Amino acid sequence: MPRGDGRDSEEFAESPDLADLDSFAGVDELGARAHDPSDDTDPDLDAPDAAYQAGGGAGGGIGGIGQLGDNLALGPVPDLVAPEDLELHELDDQGAEFAPADPDGQQARRELLAVEAELNLRWPETKIEPSLARIAALVNLMGEPHRGYPVVHVAGTNGKGSTTRMIDALLTRMGLRVGRYTSPHLQLVTERIALDGVPISAAAYVDLYRDVAPYVTMVDNAGGPDAVPMSKFEVLTGMAFAAFADAPVEAAVVETGLGGSWDATNVVDGDVAVITPIGVDHVEYFGGDPAKAAVEKSGIIKPGSVAVIAEQDPEVQKILLERAVEVDASVARAGSEFGVLEREVAVGGQMLKLQGLGGVYDDIFLPLHGAHQAANAALALAAVEAFFGAGKDRKLVVEAVREAFAEVETPGRLERVRAAPTVLLDAAHNPHGAKALAATVAEEFAFRRLVAVVGVMAEKDARGILDALEPVVSEIVVTKNSSPRAMPLDELNDIAISIFGEDRVVAEGSLDTALETAIGLVEQSDDPEEPLAGGGVLVTGSVVTAGEARTLFGKEPA
Repeated sequence: MPRGDGRDSEEFAESPDLADLDSFAGVDELGARAHDPSDDTDPDLDAPDAAYQAGGGAGGGIGGIGQLGDNLALGPVPDLVAPEDLELHELDDQGAEFAPADPDGQQARRELLAVEAELNLRWPETKIEPSLARIAALVNLMGEPHRGYPVVHVAGTNGKGSTTRMIDALLTRMGLRVGRYTSPHLQLVTERIALDGVPISAAAYVDLYRDVAPYVTMVDNAGGPDAVPMSKFEVLTGMAFAAFADAPVEAAVVETGLGGSWDATNVVDGDVAVITPIGVDHVEYFGGDPAKAAVEKSGIIKPGSVAVIAEQDPEVQKILLERAVEVDASVARAGSEFGVLEREVAVGGQMLKLQGLGGVYDDIFLPLHGAHQAANAALALAAVEAFFGAGKDRKLVVEAVREAFAEVETPGRLERVRAAPTVLLDAAHNPHGAKALAATVAEEFAFRRLVAVVGVMAEKDARGILDALEPVVSEIVVTKNSSPRAMPLDELNDIAISIFGEDRVVAEGSLDTALETAIGLVEQSDDPEEPLAGGGVLVTGSVVTAGEARTLFGKEPA
């Protein structure tokens, strides 16, 4: 039956096609054509304006809606006089001083929770369908906000978050306005999108989502009833690109979520592609083969870019270099063009001497622990040098580099949240990260007794993580974080007992109880002459576990 609205022609009934981004022109958020070009009457432009009619139309004059003077609907409009220390724009419509809502207040947090509940109905970031069609359609509808600034793109298995934050700090100290996109978050989803080194507010996150949501609906509807709708990560990626364009930023540091080639962030063409160490993780997608992961992650190396590569296993390195040759990208390798020349443990971190692409940078204090963080610092430095075009005998300002590194913060990476006893949080969630963590603890800390609190995700290699921790841990308290993906407590407990022995393992059903138990174990002693000082608690095994512990110790999202 004809619709009677001028939209029943065959041409007009066609749906937009994700493969043809131009087909979205003239389509509303429900996937329908907004106006038939063959119709001379535009239903939106030609519709009478309700406010205009209520104000008396063309003859409304001063009494019309929105005009000054006596208004028939509202009565006399009061003359507003601002106090001497205020301007009129600082008053509300009653003449009282305007008090803006707290962008991170209770109302903003409630709205944030509502948005998150809506987004959580979508596929989580742990589930992907290898295609860039959806995110490409979204950014096209949004006017390609990701094209408005140069990008440093970061991929790898471990060290991505720390390296991204270091790059952000260096670019900021060099005078640029920087946007940072990372995942996953520790405590609050707003951490993922940062401007000027600070997470956006809850209110800004909600506003971003509301701005992007109509376009997301259009992409969802264009795919047809059996197509995969946009995932949560894809939507967040679009929100980040929009936030950076709106700011506007002069550079963006973008961390991949999972993989590289098919990761939603890979619609960007990074000027610099940074590859952190690649190991075994996400076995459900990459199996136990780092080479397979390397092929996927190498996809962020784009034609004409600079690939800055951390030290890798030879097979992984070969794959990354082959990709660089294929797309004619320049290459800088750790251990060849840049690296750590000297490293000395210091109070609260370490002192470094780094070889950069443009020369040597000495007296660098890094307030982070571990040889792996020193390697991340060298990688970040080389990436920023490449961004600015530094090369032989063209260094960045050394003092600015020192200041940037000295101010780096990486929450949840061997972060101290309590002093007596010392409680450290680390988001290590795979064997590679756990080995780096254990090596750092053994080298840089001298605990009389160290108790680990460990909660792991079900899909992770819990045995590999616990094997790595066992040499440096006195006892272990296994627990379960709040994630529905958390490994069941009984399963984790059995694995722990097989590695540590029954006498060294305690199981607690909640993280807060596990922390209390661990602190109690550290403070107890069978020898009355043994000093109680020197004990420590290490909370690790998952980003979620570290984040929830951070909240329990009163730390704000950062």
